[in-house]
Amino acid sequence: MAEVGDFYQALPKAELHLHLEGSLTPATLRELEPSLSAEEIESNYRTSGDFSSFLRAYVWALGFLRTPDDYALVLRRLLERLEAENVQYAEITISAGVILRRGQDFEAIFSVLCKECASSPVQVRWILDAVRQFGAAEAMAVAELAAAYRDRGVVAFGIGGDELAGPVEWFGEVFRYARREGLHLTIHAGETAGPRSVWGALELGAERIGHGVTAAEDPELLTALRERNVPLEVCLTSNVATGAVRDLSSHPLPRFLEAGVPVVLNTDDPGLFGVTLTHEYELAASRFGLRESDLQRLAENGFRYAFDFKPAQAEPDARRS
Repeated sequence: MAEVGDFYQALPKAELHLHLEGSLTPATLRELEPSLSAEEIESNYRTSGDFSSFLRAYVWALGFLRTPDDYALVLRRLLERLEAENVQYAEITISAGVILRRGQDFEAIFSVLCKECASSPVQVRWILDAVRQFGAAEAMAVAELAAAYRDRGVVAFGIGGDELAGPVEWFGEVFRYARREGLHLTIHAGETAGPRSVWGALELGAERIGHGVTAAEDPELLTALRERNVPLEVCLTSNVATGAVRDLSSHPLPRFLEAGVPVVLNTDDPGLFGVTLTHEYELAASRFGLRESDLQRLAENGFRYAFDFKPAQAEPDARRS
């Protein structure tokens, strides 16, 4: 069994659906706020298998990100964990909509994040995320911010949050603007709303779909995802914790693979859910019978569907100079 675990750990991996704020582990929370007890963190991080309890936990954790240095510490600890797992590339989502709404200094925060990345072997790009229930005007402010930071590692604009409280149809002009500015587009859809939400995301030009669980209910949608080569960012543990699926055995991952839909495995909010990307690969194997070759293909998809992955350059052979 140790050899099996080593395989998952050593597999070169990419994370494409990873929220910086959701990477806050209990240990990092206590670094930020030493007065917090383990019991208090556990109580506030406990979800009831529904999206509202997840949002409460997420918002509670956000309250401890008060300064640029707080954000820097969270990223430092995240990058340490990613490096240990052989995650070579990560597109990390920042809840820019929350930062703007709270009146925090995005430039100061982003500058320290870039400094942290400079000392890590993990190749990092950024996705700025708007909160859909905040409405289209605030989403446009995030899209404009993403466009302004395109030359500093921001590769995409996305929306997350409560699908039912912020339907995708609100954001047509926002996504048209982001596309004109040369940003890639990713949209959380089909997590708490039905297939129509995923269709709407495709209509807005989404190049990847965050979660997409309910797409399994619509065979025509699965065909469209396959034919358009739009991958689903699957997050197994997250989907159970937020109630997107009843339990792991009912997760549609096998249906997606059978239908030929591109899939990438991710953690979503690894600190909040207590998971690693290695664990998600282990789950895919143990619960759905995926073989090593299947997992290797999924890992390759992480790089294939990345928005800006740059393969490492081979060192020149001194003997040929």
